[in-house]
Amino acid sequence: MTSTAQERSALLSKLGLDAQNKGPLGHVLGTGNIGQATERGDGRMEATIRINEDELTWDPQILVLPHGGDLELTLINDDRNTHCALLPSNGDRKFIWLVNHSRGRAMLNLDGPGYYWFSSPTGNDEGRGLTGAIVVLGDVPPEAKLDRPDQPRP
Repeated sequence: MTSTAQERSALLSKLGLDAQNKGPLGHVLGTGNIGQATERGDGRMEATIRINEDELTWDPQILVLPHGGDLELTLINDDRNTHCALLPSNGDRKFIWLVNHSRGRAMLNLDGPGYYWFSSPTGNDEGRGLTGAIVVLGDVPPEAKLDRPDQPRP
């Protein structure tokens, strides 16, 4: 069974999955806000993600990058509880501790298109809805295509 975006939104609301402290403690991934990174003149991208007070969700929950590259990400914890951020980055993941009412900054490198997941793995924050995704748009770089035959496109 498939549904339109409007039907999906209505069903999520009816089930209590689109807001804090209804069905789950936080939002189900994909029901929160979507944000876009801005590109600076030097080619780096920047964005801000925050945890609003008593919401246990990232805002935006999905961050879209126009292409792969370096991202300067500012994280703000406006909540009265301590959280953290475990972030994807090529080579090694980044970990930032976010005590209540604090902010942190991470430099990430996400050079390929795809979905990259991030969360707060402390105190069952993930299980309560504090998960998010960074979506990198674009196509794979030419060097990744060298040993592969052309693939059919939809």
